[in-house]
Amino acid sequence: MLAYIGKVVILFTATIAGLHLMGKSALLKISPHHLVAIVMIATIATHPMLADDGKQTLLGVLLIILIHWIFTKLSLHKATKRFLVGDPSILVKHGKIVKRNLRRSDISLIELLAHIRSKGYPDLRDIQYAILEPTGDLTVLPKDELYPVTPEVLNLPANKRDIALSLVVDGQIQARNLQFIGKDVHWLKEQLQKKGFQDIGKVFYAATMEHRDDLFVDDGKGYQA
Repeated sequence: MLAYIGKVVILFTATIAGLHLMGKSALLKISPHHLVAIVMIATIATHPMLADDGKQTLLGVLLIILIHWIFTKLSLHKATKRFLVGDPSILVKHGKIVKRNLRRSDISLIELLAHIRSKGYPDLRDIQYAILEPTGDLTVLPKDELYPVTPEVLNLPANKRDIALSLVVDGQIQARNLQFIGKDVHWLKEQLQKKGFQDIGKVFYAATMEHRDDLFVDDGKGYQA
C-alpha cells in the first residue's frame, strides 16, 4: 500500500516537472497541477486495472485530490510558486521582439504574431508589451497613444486599419505575402539593404502594411529599422 501511495506522489510531481519542461505553450490556459490532477484522476478512475483492486483505485483518486490541494496551497507561497506556477515572460517590449524569451517559451514567431492579431493589433509596433502568462495565455498591452478618444464617441467615421503582412519570418522569405502585395524578392532585398540588413538570414522578422511600402524590420535582439 505504501509503495502505491509513493508511486502516485512521484508520478504527480514528475508529470508537473515534465509539463514545465514542455513550456508554457503546452499548458493551454491551465496551471500544471490542475491539469495533472484532472488527467491522473481520469486515468485512475477509468482504468482500475492499473491498480490491484477497487480500493486502490479509490485511494488513488483521493490521494490525487489531496496532493492537488497541497500543491494549490504551496503555489500561493513565494518559495514554491515559481516551480508550481512559473513566471510570466515578456515576448514583446516597446514594440520589439524579445527573441531570447520567445525561444525559451517554445513559441514560434508565427504563433506570436497570430495571437497579437487575434487581440486586434495587426502592427507589432503598436504593442508596448506582450506577456506570456504562466497559464499559457498571452496578455497584449498597446502603447499609450493607442488609447485616444474613439471615433464612436465623437460620431466620426473610423479609418480602415491595414494588416501587417510578414515578409520574412526567422530568416525565411514569405513568398505568398510578397506576391500578395505585388512585390518580388529583389524588391525585398533592396528594402532590407536600405535598412542595413545585407543578409536575409539575419532578419528575424520583417513586415509591411497591406497598402503601404513601409517596411518594418526586427532582428530579434533589440534592434529595429
